[in-house]
Formats: sequence, C-alpha cells, structure tokens
Amino acid sequence: MWGWNQRGTLGHQPTTKTENIPSQVKSLDNVKIVQAAIGGWHCLAVDDQGRAYAWGGNEYGQCGEEPEKKDDSGRTLRRDISTPQRCASKLSVRQVAAGGTHSVVLTREGHVWTWGQPWPPGDIKQISTPVRVQGLEKVKLIAVGAFHNLALLEDGSLWVWGNNEYGQLGTGDTQPRSQPVPVQGLSDVKLVDVAAGGWHSTALTDEGEVYGWGRGEHGRLGFGDDKSSKMVPQQVQLLAGEDIIQVSCGGTHSVALTRDGRMFSFGRGDHGRLGYGRKVTTGHPSEVPIDLPPPKNDDGSGLGRWCAKYVACGGRHTLAIVEWRATEADGLI
Repeated sequence: MWGWNQRGTLGHQPTTKTENIPSQVKSLDNVKIVQAAIGGWHCLAVDDQGRAYAWGGNEYGQCGEEPEKKDDSGRTLRRDISTPQRCASKLSVRQVAAGGTHSVVLTREGHVWTWGQPWPPGDIKQISTPVRVQGLEKVKLIAVGAFHNLALLEDGSLWVWGNNEYGQLGTGDTQPRSQPVPVQGLSDVKLVDVAAGGWHSTALTDEGEVYGWGRGEHGRLGFGDDKSSKMVPQQVQLLAGEDIIQVSCGGTHSVALTRDGRMFSFGRGDHGRLGYGRKVTTGHPSEVPIDLPPPKNDDGSGLGRWCAKYVACGGRHTLAIVEWRATEADGLI
C-alpha cells in the first residue's frame, strides 16, 4: 500500500506518515489475500479461508470496533485501527466492499452483512457489529458507493439500498431506502457486473452494454453532457458496440474496459484521473492511451501491444493492470 496514512489507512504501524512508494502490509504476510477494498479512509481485505480484515479510520465503527475508548485518566480517545485485524469474525466471507464510512461483506452463503455509518453522518446511528441485510439471498456480487449499496443476485436481478439524493439507487426518485429494493428498468437484460461511485452507479450486461444512473455532474455517466442526472438506468449509447467486460466508478469519473484490452474513461478530469495526459472534463467516453515501452523480452518485431486486464477508480485517481499481448497480422492472439 501507499499514499495518505494519517488514520493508519496503510496498515503500516506505528508510522502514520504519507508514503509515496508501495510497501507491504507486514501483518498480513502470513495469509493469502484474495481480494481487498478501500473506502473513505479505511480498508478491508479477505483471505482464501474466508477471513475478513479491517484497518484505518474507525470513528464510525467501520473497522468493526467500537469507535471510541477511554484512557487511564478517563479521557475519550478516537480509536483508529493502524494494524489490520479480524472483523466479522463469525462470517465466512467471499467479497468485501468499503463505503465512505461503512463496510459491507458478501458471505460464501450468498448473504450480505454491513456495519459502520451507512448514511451521511448524523442521519442514522452507526454500528460496529455486523448486521445482516434482510431480504437478500443468493447474492453474486456487491458494490458500494459513498453511502449507497448494490447487490447483484445470481438470477441477474439488481437490488439497492442506502442514500439516494441524486437517484443513484435507480428507483425513479430521490428517496433513501433502508432495505433493499429492485432497480427499475433492467428486468429485460442479464447483468454480469455492477459498480458504484461516490453518487452514481453503473451496470454491465452479458452483451457488453453499459447502463448508468445517479449524479451526472462532470459527465461521469458518459451520456455526452456534463450535468444530467438520471434516476433510472439508461444505456450509455456512446459505448455501444465496444463489447465492455468491466466497469469501475470513482468519486466523479468512470472507466469501462473492453474485451480486447482498451479503456474508455469519462467524467471529471482534474488530477489526471482520466488518463489523457491533460486536464479535461468530458461526458464523452474516450480511449485511454497506454503509453508504455515494450517489455524487455519483446522480440523487437513490434507485433504486440499493452492491453488492460482490470481497472479500478478511486476518488481522484485510477489504476489499471495491463499485460503485453503478442499479435499476428490478422489480429490479436
């Protein structure tokens, strides 16, 4: 991990200084981590045995610990977690997801559990002990935004709950939901992936079609403008025909990945998060160049290119895993 660390977010005890180069989280060295997630200022991880871990900011109980404790003199201290520790210890976890100030996990049985501050602070009391989200069975995948949640079921249906001030739940209104409800307008398509940003959501069909809804400011929905919010899912026509296989949402931008390894980004462009090499804000999905030299083992023929395999969007930055793929004259092999 690397980056901002004032709240113990990097898990590198005892230091809390910002780090600008990657450093291993030593306390997790003896387990095999298979998936991890970063929230507002806390982190979650799960190992191959289904054990979940949490660390970082904990003022709302999002790490699974009581947010405050008293010292020997009786003073109340904020209880951040600077070293990864077990959370949701009674659950066998398959996936973890982190929101602004809350945590969500999907168990191997297909159930969803949550804890922390699931609403904007002050709207609802936080909890540090996991509680099961009622009404959800056979969940395949979860996605969490700042204060809203998505659950994709094995039957392809999408259920949502949480904050909804910009229509990010896709229910046709801006009323929050404390219990899961189905998203409107997606019953005729088969969904295979979902993603949640700060205040917007996307879904991907088995035909490679992308749907977006929620806050549209800065063009993060990809509909060609920079302000239109949508309270129900609408297909992103500007990505039609691109055969998308994965979508990711950041705080104010989005990225879509194609089957042949190209990336399209759109939304707010400051801080370089769109990858175009210049400050640009756009609602038009544009291809992100992968400007890297060929690998050292390249045969020099030039028959190859860098292809993206996975993308992840943060609040103001983007990561991608890429690989070099050899090509023939008739196409990619």
